[in-house]
Amino acid sequence: MYVILIAVQKTIIMETIQHIQKKRTDNLPALFFVLRVALGFCLFIKGISFMRNMGELEALLTKSSLAPYSSWLAIVITWAHFLGGFLVAIGLFTRPAVVLQIPILLGALIFINRPGVDMGEFVFALAILILLVFFLKRGGGLLSLDRYFAQNPV
Repeated sequence: MYVILIAVQKTIIMETIQHIQKKRTDNLPALFFVLRVALGFCLFIKGISFMRNMGELEALLTKSSLAPYSSWLAIVITWAHFLGGFLVAIGLFTRPAVVLQIPILLGALIFINRPGVDMGEFVFALAILILLVFFLKRGGGLLSLDRYFAQNPV
């Protein structure tokens, strides 16, 4: 009697574990989609912010060792965030867009990590950098235009 009861319990537990694992893996593409869109949106909004405050970005770059290139770099950083954020959000050319963002975020972490700067900005930039590295490795995911065009060649 006890053997049958233990076998039934073991079967129920195994089925429950398999069900949980299946649900978890079924929801991962949606989670990665939300993360990718949020990352792209943050970069896109930062690009818009830089467009509106180009002078502040140039002033920050002028104070660094990159002063001779501050005007040019301000434009490149602004448009890289604006266009790269849009591409990451829609999942088109995800890896190239992320590759362009990583050096910018590394530079931002160096500039942000100064005395008197809010630690929240540093943590936020670090979280964005970690997500960029994650999507560099993973790509656009199942719910992206990269995958759509790979499966449906023109």
